[in-house]
Amino acid sequence: YATNQEAVVRAIQLETPGGLDKLELVTIGAVEPQYGEIRVRNHASSLNFHDYVVAIGLLPVADGRIPMSDGAGVVEAVGPGVTRFRPGDRVMSCFFPHWADGPADSPAKLTGVPGDNVDGFAAETVTMLASAFTDMPDGYTFEQAATLPCAAATAWRALMVEAKVKPGDTVLVQGSGGVSVFALQFAKAAGCHVIATSSSDAKLEKLRALGADQLINYRQFENWGDRTLEITGGKGVN
Repeated sequence: YATNQEAVVRAIQLETPGGLDKLELVTIGAVEPQYGEIRVRNHASSLNFHDYVVAIGLLPVADGRIPMSDGAGVVEAVGPGVTRFRPGDRVMSCFFPHWADGPADSPAKLTGVPGDNVDGFAAETVTMLASAFTDMPDGYTFEQAATLPCAAATAWRALMVEAKVKPGDTVLVQGSGGVSVFALQFAKAAGCHVIATSSSDAKLEKLRALGADQLINYRQFENWGDRTLEITGGKGVN
């Protein structure tokens, strides 16, 4: 990679073996896009559990890795051979840049995860293959778009591809993390009945506001599976 040392950007790097005290703010040269690559000015990034696992060293990465898997921003420059994007386009990252479609039928499809296999979005600019990005949805803010690649795609695949939910199904979402919140919203949009769990009544009320039909505080009902059977009249969930 060619770097433009005159174009200095800030980034966060992780020193191995990891730990929150091993995250350091540094300045680096902006990377010029080579063939098939684009450079994106990052406007927002979302924090996933995956990013935390990387930061604390439970998922080993290369020394000096720039973390954060998800980001959204504006294309600054395009390299030779890139026709899909042009400067000024609003784009968001792809969690698996090499998995465009179909099943995960080869290890190669699961490589290239930003902030893990390669440098991620804890930087002011990011230079990657154009295939590592897709267009932002119309009307979304950068913050909204940055929440989609990891959590939303996981929830969508679980419900729509694997479970193939349909109107009238009952879906249980556990906790108030990103995947659960997206699953709740997708399930309601698909016409499903949603039961949500949390240890916090305050969070349960927020889940109710997002559309949850029934709520279970799993500190009050430690055997929340039994409580689910009661709610569903012994049928359980789909």
